[in-house]
Amino acid sequence: MNRRTFLKVMGSAVAGATCGSLIRPAASGAQGVFDANEFFGILIDTTRCIGCRLCEKACAEVNYLPNPDISEKANQAVFKTKRDTSVIEYTVTNLYETEKGKVFVPWRCMHCNQPACHSACIVYALEKRETGHVTWDKRCIGCRLCMMSCPFQIPKHTFQEPAAVIQKCNLCYGRFLQGIVPGCVEACPTEALMFGTRRKLLEEGKRRIAQNPGRYINHIYGEFEIGGTSTMYLSAVPFDQIGLRTDLGLKHYPEYSMVYLSAIPFIAGLTPIAMLGIAHVIRMAKKDAKEEHHDHHEEKEKH
Repeated sequence: MNRRTFLKVMGSAVAGATCGSLIRPAASGAQGVFDANEFFGILIDTTRCIGCRLCEKACAEVNYLPNPDISEKANQAVFKTKRDTSVIEYTVTNLYETEKGKVFVPWRCMHCNQPACHSACIVYALEKRETGHVTWDKRCIGCRLCMMSCPFQIPKHTFQEPAAVIQKCNLCYGRFLQGIVPGCVEACPTEALMFGTRRKLLEEGKRRIAQNPGRYINHIYGEFEIGGTSTMYLSAVPFDQIGLRTDLGLKHYPEYSMVYLSAIPFIAGLTPIAMLGIAHVIRMAKKDAKEEHHDHHEEKEKH
């Protein structure tokens, strides 16, 4: 392969990598028996949560995760420190001391309307479905860009596994396709968790606020934050007192880094091609040097 041919091959390969990296696969249109062409989600009313952690137990059972100990004795220890989600706990409940006393807060993926994790993923292992679910699959290559991009620090990496992947709550997408509500919602004894279309959940949240003005802060967390989320919260106290970030703004996160994030797949696709090209050039250079040395040696012997 001469220099001109090599440059042509590189140019064609780069063009192909560029086009492919800028096209995302379409989200699935499957909605099971839930007949609505809009986002679904969960409204969490923290004034109703009693900290029983049955949502954690149900989540573990649905996702085949280790079964948590939710006994009263275990809960006394669990609620002493703030917990984060993990690869074996897609939903956790934390206890906060607030100006109005103790408040229990279930915590899981926010399923952002325009998720930063989805935009950051260079292999499309994270997908934003037309139904609002942010799901993941084992195409993950372990780059952890989604972890760095998520403002809620939700995606978690299975560092111990040989084939490392990202794991998190997927809003029970498999159950949804069968027409079944998420496990955590089904298990909640106080109806602190409500599942439905995002529109209906916002209507219900605003109805509760209007009918009980002294019970709730006059805002639904997730209605506008970072462009909106499908997991939303009602609270009796300011949201920063129950561990929710109030510094995120209203703009969806992918917009902040659109140019940077769209360049990542291009670079990732170009790098191996460039490495192959460089390796080929080095091999050809060594071959030419060897042939030149051989020709020079033969010519010297003739003289």
